[in-house]
Amino acid sequence: MPCCVHLCLVTQFSSLLFMFTSWIQTVNFKVNGPDHPITAIAGKEIVLPCHLLPRMSAENMEVRWYRTQFLEVIHLYRDGIDHYEKQMPAYQGRTELLRDGITDGNIALRIYRITPADEGHYSCFIQSSTFYGEAMLELKVAGFGSDPRILVEGYQDGGIRVVCESTGWYPEPEAQWRDHHGQLLASSSEAKSKDANGLFQMQISIVATENSNRDLSCFVRNPRLNQEKESTIYITDVFFPRVSPYMVALCVILALLGFLIFPAIYYFWKKHKAKGELLAELRWSNIRQYAVNVTLDPDTAYPHLVLSNDQKSVEWRPQHRDVPDCPKRFDCETCVLGYEGFTSGRYYWEIDVGDGTNWGVGVAKESVSRKGWIPFSPKEGVWAVDECRGQHRALAPIEVPLSLSKSLRKIGIYLDYEGGRVAFYDLVREGPFFTFTAHFTEKIFPFFWVYSQITVCPLRTGE
Repeated sequence: MPCCVHLCLVTQFSSLLFMFTSWIQTVNFKVNGPDHPITAIAGKEIVLPCHLLPRMSAENMEVRWYRTQFLEVIHLYRDGIDHYEKQMPAYQGRTELLRDGITDGNIALRIYRITPADEGHYSCFIQSSTFYGEAMLELKVAGFGSDPRILVEGYQDGGIRVVCESTGWYPEPEAQWRDHHGQLLASSSEAKSKDANGLFQMQISIVATENSNRDLSCFVRNPRLNQEKESTIYITDVFFPRVSPYMVALCVILALLGFLIFPAIYYFWKKHKAKGELLAELRWSNIRQYAVNVTLDPDTAYPHLVLSNDQKSVEWRPQHRDVPDCPKRFDCETCVLGYEGFTSGRYYWEIDVGDGTNWGVGVAKESVSRKGWIPFSPKEGVWAVDECRGQHRALAPIEVPLSLSKSLRKIGIYLDYEGGRVAFYDLVREGPFFTFTAHFTEKIFPFFWVYSQITVCPLRTGE
């Protein structure tokens, strides 16, 4: 009789397990992506975000990234592997499906070496054995070109023809001449063209006369980034012919040499002096006196992050924790902030990033967005450096590659609130490897982006 009871219980349990498994496999889901265009810098890389709601593993699903047509495959993942045989030729060798968060429903796609041809709409399509869904996002491309180069070409129409050139812009830039009051000046000619990579190069000219404004500035502006570059020149009286044109030409050449060489020498001297003063101020042995005790704030931690009892260490785990969804908590980015915030003064702490290959550390302002996907940049209130698959970067408005040791484990972080500086230190070389400059107006917190384990190192405060 006990054997019969035992067999009956096993049979019922198996039936319940089968019903539960079948229910899990038929759960509908939603594919979610950003609701605003993403901007990429030409020549750099970009990550297109996409994830499942509710969050579930996509390891055994088909993931297809495509352009406007379903068969225009950018990247195809099926049966646990990437299929490159159907990939569009323009994207071969340039895409990578990020697997770190695939068990949590994150199926972001990285595209390398962005060109203007990559601009447009992208679809993220996911299909399970019983359901499918997709989301669309828009990618915009921007190229921030070279500094304008001003050339004095010679005499024309009783004046001097001055030409401004710049390359590497996208979309089509706006170019203007202005005087020293910022007033627009009419160009005598303007020409724009595209190079083989689809980037714009432009040239505008102006004829400066003896009686016209001769303090000239050339501005080239990217309308998408709302950023511009400027170069300035001043045409002196000696440039205008009162005697032989050959003598004037000689004077022009000599004046230009003096105009270019002496300011350059002074500029580099000032820059070298300022750099020396900054390095002395940021010397590692000096800033350690500002050591503070940093702990982590559990109310801000992404649900997959687990904090140690002393709140000094944080680790990413695949299991989703059941935690309150308070306003302070990050719900899409695997981030956590320090418990202590700073509104003035100088502070220093040290971080051990362990053996992880995906992490980011730095500082963030109190009003940084906690909900949804956010780009990590000073514009969004984050000043940080990171490592992504062995590549170290400073997350400036345009990402800056960093030449750091692959065995880098410990990083020092120095915050000077009034001075507007955030410096990062290689503790082996005992010197800063990157420094942000900013103007802080609100409370600043230590910032951590975690995909492995990060620990705050113990320090004696005021040492």
